[in-house]
Amino acid sequence: MGETSVSYLTAFAAGLLTFLSPCFLPLIPSYIVYITGISFEDLTKTEKKQGVRRKMIMHSLAFMLGFSIVFVLLGLTASVIGKALFRFQNIIRIFGGVLIILFGLNMMGILNFNFLLKERKLHLARKGIGYLSSFLIGVTFAAAWTPCAGLILGSILVLAGTQASLASGAKFLIAYSLGLAVPFFVTTLLINSFILHLKKIQKFIGAMTYISGIFLILLGISLITNYFQVITNLLNRFGKGV
Repeated sequence: MGETSVSYLTAFAAGLLTFLSPCFLPLIPSYIVYITGISFEDLTKTEKKQGVRRKMIMHSLAFMLGFSIVFVLLGLTASVIGKALFRFQNIIRIFGGVLIILFGLNMMGILNFNFLLKERKLHLARKGIGYLSSFLIGVTFAAAWTPCAGLILGSILVLAGTQASLASGAKFLIAYSLGLAVPFFVTTLLINSFILHLKKIQKFIGAMTYISGIFLILLGISLITNYFQVITNLLNRFGKGV
């Protein structure tokens, strides 16, 4: 097992929680319709199903590539800053842990920081339904950050900033992007079933927000106590011994 396997799994889980957040999950059908240019009526038609599915897949891949590139660049930026301040690594780690805990408490509704909940919207006029448009929409989605995504993504960026390696920072955000992209892609393939069961899924959105908050608090505590690094080192030793 690699040196930062725990970190990558944590980043992947953070991406998955972003996907399940109330800011993103209910809007997935709308995102798919918008980036593909296919109407809800066309999605449910059986005629030309193969052509519609291929179009959905290609546009979804372009969309995912767009937001993944932005997330990775953000991870590199966080790592550059962390590397420049490497001698203050312990202070950054503790401060970052406290910040992530505050993010978690904010997500659970225990604290209320309005500036963290302010959504930044970038409006992209769509002309045509080319793959470049879907890519740019993905870039816009990542740059805008919905409130829930901002809290979770911000926590992963803090984690990336505590690392001295630029490669580690990029890999964290690749793992985070995969956590968001994999379920999005699966949903694209199973869009009919997803739309059918969306109302049932929405009943659990409140619970998922609460779970996300707990996840961030535990992550923050592990950073403050340096327990995160302890687990990583133990797994690394175990991996070398196998």
